[in-house]
Amino acid sequence: MAVLGTLVLAGCGKPAGDPQAAHAAGAAASAPAAATSLLVAPEDLFTVALGAQAFGPVILGSLQPERRADLRAEIPAVVLQVLKDNGEPVRRGDLLLRLDDSTIRESLNSADESLRAASRALEQAERQVQRLKTLQAQGMTTLQSLEDAELRRNNAQSDRLAAQARVSTARQQLARTEVRAPFDGVVSERKASAGDTAQVGKELVKVIDPRSMRFEGLVSADRMHELKIGLPVRFRVNGYPQTEFSGKVQRIDAVAHAGTRQVAVVVAIAGEAPRVAGLYAEGRIESGNAQVLLLPESALVRSGDQVHVWRLRQGVVQKQAVQAGSRDERSGRVVVNAGLAPGDLLLRRPTGVLVDGQAFEFAALQPPAAASVPAAAGARPAAAGK
Repeated sequence: MAVLGTLVLAGCGKPAGDPQAAHAAGAAASAPAAATSLLVAPEDLFTVALGAQAFGPVILGSLQPERRADLRAEIPAVVLQVLKDNGEPVRRGDLLLRLDDSTIRESLNSADESLRAASRALEQAERQVQRLKTLQAQGMTTLQSLEDAELRRNNAQSDRLAAQARVSTARQQLARTEVRAPFDGVVSERKASAGDTAQVGKELVKVIDPRSMRFEGLVSADRMHELKIGLPVRFRVNGYPQTEFSGKVQRIDAVAHAGTRQVAVVVAIAGEAPRVAGLYAEGRIESGNAQVLLLPESALVRSGDQVHVWRLRQGVVQKQAVQAGSRDERSGRVVVNAGLAPGDLLLRRPTGVLVDGQAFEFAALQPPAAASVPAAAGARPAAAGK
C-alpha cells in the first residue's frame, strides 16, 4: 500500500519523465518487506485458553456381541441341508441346518414298538394280580401265587419305564438333527455345507445378536490401579473415523493374560453402536482430567523437531517457540506444555511468508474492543474467535 501510494503521488505531481519522481518510486519499491503491515481479520485469530484434558489408561480391542451362540453338532451325522447363509437375519426357533435322521428315526420306531409291547405286558400283569387278589380273598388260591403275579407286574412296569426312556432319548436325538436359532439375530459364520460329515463337537454355524455390541479391550496391568467399574470411556472404531463413541466400564477381569500381562475390560456402549462384530477399536478410560493449554493443530508450525506459533503482541507478530505435547482425542487439539500463557493471541492458520516483528492491523473498520486498547498495555482483541 505504501508503494502504491508513492507511485500515485508521483504520477499526479510530476511529469512522466521527471528524474526526481523516478528516483522516489525506486526508493519506495526497495523498502524492506517488514515495513508492510499484516492485515488480519478476527476469524484469523485464536485466543489461548485452558481446557480440560482427560487422562487414563489406553484400551485396545474390538467390538463383540454380548449374545452369541456357537452351534455345534451333538450327534454324528451327515449334513443334509443348510438353510441360512452368512449375514442373513434369523428369528428365534428358525431352522438353520438339518442333519441326516434316518438312523435315528429307525431307533425311534423300534423304541416306540418296545414301549407298546411293554405297556401291553404291564396291563396283562396288572389284570392277573387283580384276579389273584379276588381268588385269594375267597381262599381259592395261595398267597405265593399272588406274590409271583405281583413280581411279574413289577418287572413289566420296569420294562415299560425303560422303553419310555429309550423313546425319550430317540426323540431328543431326532431333535438334535435340526439346528435352530437360539435367539433373534444374524448368522455370522457358516462352517458346514450339505454333504459334510458332522462329528460330535464340530462347529456348524454361529449366530450373534448385533444389537448387543460392546467394546471388549485390553488394558496394561500397570494401570490396574486406575480402573474402576463405571468409569467413562471414549473410543473410536475403525470404519467410523468421524464418530466418537462413549461408554462405561462394565466388567474388569480378575486375571491378567499370562503372555501379555494385560487385563481384559468390557465396556458397555452408550447409544447406537455399529452392528458389525470384530471392528478394531481404540480409546481411553477417563480416570481423571487436568486443565491444560490446547491449540488447534493448524496454529502449530513444525520444522523438524522444532515447533513454533505466531503470536500477536504489542502491535507486532512474534515467532514463539513452544513445547507441544500429546494430541487430545476428544477435541482434536494439541496440548502445549510450555511457551504460552492463557490469553495469548495467535494466528489460527499462519500461511505465507511471515517476518518476526512485523506489524499488523485489523481488517475490520471497527476493530475489536480489546484491540482498541493501547498496544503498550499488552491488551488483546476480545472478539478474536476462539
